[in-house]
This record gives sequence, structure tokens and C-alpha cells, in this order.
Amino acid sequence: MKVRDAEFQIREVRGVSIFERRVGSGPPTVVLHGGPGAHHDYLLPGFDALAVNRELIYYDQRGGGRSPVPRETPVGWREHVADLEDLRHQWRIEQLSLAGYSWGGLLALLYALEFPAQVSRLALISPAPAWKEARVEFERRFEERNLAPSLQQERAALRASGLRERDPSQYAQRLFELSVVPYFFDPTMARELTPFRVTGRTQQEVWASLGDFDLRPRLPRLALPTLVLHGEDDPIPVEASQTLARLLTGDFHPLARCGHVPYVEAFREFVSLLDEFLPQDQESGVGASD
Repeated sequence: MKVRDAEFQIREVRGVSIFERRVGSGPPTVVLHGGPGAHHDYLLPGFDALAVNRELIYYDQRGGGRSPVPRETPVGWREHVADLEDLRHQWRIEQLSLAGYSWGGLLALLYALEFPAQVSRLALISPAPAWKEARVEFERRFEERNLAPSLQQERAALRASGLRERDPSQYAQRLFELSVVPYFFDPTMARELTPFRVTGRTQQEVWASLGDFDLRPRLPRLALPTLVLHGEDDPIPVEASQTLARLLTGDFHPLARCGHVPYVEAFREFVSLLDEFLPQDQESGVGASD
């Protein structure tokens, strides 16, 4: 089935201009990108495979991508949650089906805890940990991978190659790939990830606003259909997502030979599991995995 062309618009949300992208048609699912401070583009083209018999609504969260803000504009977690609630009103959707990736998974949880009646289901893909200690462990694991001698040697070889002068765009691409290798089970798959940038201030302010966060005591009150996907080789501890799924009484799917980016490294499983879980137009009888 052919997916309709994407549509774009800018929405004014609580004094901030938010970039929005829609693709597909049918029951809507809102996709929350990672970061914080990143943008939705790096979820493409993988996530768009789900835009069959459903509409996907992406937006660049405040302070990232095509939703920049002045330095004095707050970008903490409460602002992100309030933005999503304002968007829900503008979209005129009574209950949101949310698909959150990485930080977007944590944002989905924060929103659901604040507005439980406004959420119909949660799909959490490689979600950021729901408590600070697990995030600290992720940072330790990522740093350990990032400082691996083999990876350091590849970076040194790139700097000495002269590629920066010969072909700056290829140099930038390769530098990006080496920066995200720690997220992957198979380092060669890093070249398949769409390049992105993170706005440092937004990232720092979000995590600072969360403080010594721990959502675990509050999660059991969320009686929502929940699906959790997590790569077994993700630097985010797989145990964090196991705990999350247990507290939410959701379905947990570990993905073998997969790191933090299942829409690249475990594409077929990613599409199959999410296509079955997310709402879709039942009249057509054809899913994204067909």
C-alpha cells in the first residue's frame, strides 16, 4: 500500500513555534523522538514504515531541530509535557497513542503520569531509564564503549586521512558514524542511521530539571496497554526496561543482536511488533508488515 506524502506545518504552542510532520492516514499515533534536544529526522526512514493504515504525527520538541527557542526560554521536562498537552488540544485528539523512542519514551511516561486520562496506549522503544541510577549506569557503559581502543584508533585514522580537506561532507558523515557506534551491536550499521544533532542546552536543562528522578513508585497506577522493546546490547541496561514493563504490566520484547536503534538493527521485528500493537485502520486488512 502506498503511503501518502508527508505534510508539514508550524504550530504555535505556548509561545514557541513547533515543527510538525505527518505521514500516512488512519488512526493517529504520536511519535516522540529522543535526545533531549534532538529532532525527529533521525527516526527516518525506519519509523515511517509504520505509516500504513495509520497516521504518524512527529514534531520537533522545543529547543531542538526545527523548533529552536531563545536561550531564555525554559526547556525543562515540565515544558515538554505541557507542550504535548497543548498539541493534543490543537490536534483535537481525545486520547493519544504514543510511540516514544529513547528520551521520547521517558517523555511519554512523564506525560502519561501527568495526564493519564489522555493516553490510550504506550509503545516504548529503547526507552531512557525511569530512574536516575539506571541513567548513570547507561552513561558509564556508553563512555566505556566510546573509549574502546579500537574506536579511538578509527577516529585517529580518520583525522590523519586528509578526508576533511578532500571531502568535508564525507568526513562529517564518517565522524558522525564513529560518534554513534557505541549505540550499536554491529558497528557497521552506524552508517544506516540518519545524522542528527543535539542542542546541548536543551539536553542539559531537561536532565537538570529531572533532578534525582525515580518514576518507579508511580508507574503501577498507569493502567494502559504498554509495549516495551529493548535491544539486548543497548548501553541502556536491559534490566531498566524489564523493570519498566513489569511495573506497567506491559509486554516486554528483548531484541537479540541489537543495540539502541532497533528501527535500524532489528527492523523487521520493530515493524512487526509495533504494527500489531499500534491502532490502525481495520477496514483495509493490510498492515505495515505485509
